[in-house]
Amino acid sequence: MMTLDGKTIVVTGASDGIGRELTMQLAKRGANIVAAARSADKLNDLAGQCRDFSGEVAGISTDVSDPNACRMLVDGALQKFDGIDIFINNAGISMHARFDEITDLTSFENIMRVNYLGAVYCTHHALPHLQQSKGLLVAVSSLQGLTGFPRSTGYAASKHAMQGFFDSLRMELDGSGVDVLVVSPGAVDTAIHSRKFGNRNDGAQDSIAGDRNQMMPVDECARQMVAAIERRQRELVMTGAGRLLKYIRPFAPDLVDRQVAKSVARFYITES
Repeated sequence: MMTLDGKTIVVTGASDGIGRELTMQLAKRGANIVAAARSADKLNDLAGQCRDFSGEVAGISTDVSDPNACRMLVDGALQKFDGIDIFINNAGISMHARFDEITDLTSFENIMRVNYLGAVYCTHHALPHLQQSKGLLVAVSSLQGLTGFPRSTGYAASKHAMQGFFDSLRMELDGSGVDVLVVSPGAVDTAIHSRKFGNRNDGAQDSIAGDRNQMMPVDECARQMVAAIERRQRELVMTGAGRLLKYIRPFAPDLVDRQVAKSVARFYITES
């Protein structure tokens, strides 16, 4: 088990959802957190919420789709805490639309730039410092990194890219002391479900509501992640259904496709 007390951890996408809850749980364990997101106001609010915790939280406004901003994030973390022990690539955006109804492919570029390239940019700049600390890289992927989901072609593609990148990087880092953990949550009760790129041609995101009864509470998601980080696991696939999906898909791909399509249809209860 790795103790988190005194460790320096960078969390991208920290202003909302999983990233925010994860930052708070890590700070409670005594870790010093560099919280990254685009909204400086939300980061300031988060730091204030964590003020009485044993770990310190410092916010750095960052757009991970900008490689220079990712470099500045790593530089800022080093200036603040003089090292990086764990880097958590959590920032992400989603989508919900049939591919044959999309008229503007800009959303595909945006999703890939944030979800995949953002993780590549951050990892590139953080890796030399993680090699010095023999640290841990964490990639927050999705069950959609393990199999396709209807109305999610761009998002699933970006998470497949993440999965392939970090699985390959893990092999390259074997023996270096740096471990790689890929986390694959299912549906988690966060705002990402109400902010998805759809088939609009104005580049805006749609409001799409999922069935909250089928979502994992965000505090439970973060708790599982913290436990996996402490154990330096290589993989965390959340939910029994997710683990079953992973293991039976090579043997019954058509069955998995049908079950996933049915689950998605049941999950998205309203659209606008």
